[in-house]
Amino acid sequence: MADRLITSAKELSNSEYFYGHRACAGCGGSLALRLAMKVLGPRIFVAIPANCMSATSFLHPQVAFSVNCMISPFPATGAVLSGIEAGARALGLKDYHVVGFAGDGGTADIGIQALSGAIDRGDRVIYVCYDNEAYMNTGIQKSGLTPYGSKTTTTPAGKNFPGATGRKKDMFEIVAAHGIEYAATASIGYPEDYLRKVSKAALCQSTSYIHVLAPCSTGWGFPVEETVEIAREAVDCGLWYLAEYENDEFVLNKMPKEFTPLEDYLLKQARFRHLKERDMEHIVHGRDKKWEKILKNWK
Repeated sequence: MADRLITSAKELSNSEYFYGHRACAGCGGSLALRLAMKVLGPRIFVAIPANCMSATSFLHPQVAFSVNCMISPFPATGAVLSGIEAGARALGLKDYHVVGFAGDGGTADIGIQALSGAIDRGDRVIYVCYDNEAYMNTGIQKSGLTPYGSKTTTTPAGKNFPGATGRKKDMFEIVAAHGIEYAATASIGYPEDYLRKVSKAALCQSTSYIHVLAPCSTGWGFPVEETVEIAREAVDCGLWYLAEYENDEFVLNKMPKEFTPLEDYLLKQARFRHLKERDMEHIVHGRDKKWEKILKNWK
């Protein structure tokens, strides 16, 4: 049971609550789940919709969870979490957490209505979106969180198209617009920041939300041993940021003195290697415009 802020991996228990799954080597999503559950402890109820983690963790007769866990309908993670929390309260249970782990598509597209409802009700649940920037489990299709220029099976790159042409939804700010008690962004490339935020969410008395970047070596196209490095570089080059929202304020947790070269991050990934110079310039422009807004309006 997480009842204090955790700021270092040294403070974690040696107990494991998520192991033996059959996810791909180098899976960022599995690392995001493992770390969060080690923070939250053994008295947790977990709900997971259709995504890579449910597909690789509920293979009869093996289950990768040593805690109570269920697969929720794809669009209903937020509603299922609310139902579990209401049932636990009705039973008079104490010292527990209810947490959901949904992917980017199951959060920003298919599950956004149920998530919005849970926040609106103020149910004491933790919602974690592990963002690998596409529908990886069903064949690497574009989601609402797929970034510009990314090649997916539904946004192929060609002579006249750079891959995905849409803008990545800013789920962090969408959630914050609800007036949620606590929301944060994180990256598995900065695990201690992520651990602190999960433990902070666990102390909330209403809905909390964490959006963690979790690279997919299969869908992004990089060597499996580079997952954590890629997740760190996304922050260092400015395409992902670490921040929190609470008490009606946005707080930036990390401000690089200068961004690392954008090309170094993008061209390590097969999904971006087709990009032309004009595409790179478009991405740089979008990054700089976002950071201008952050530095102007956030602490």
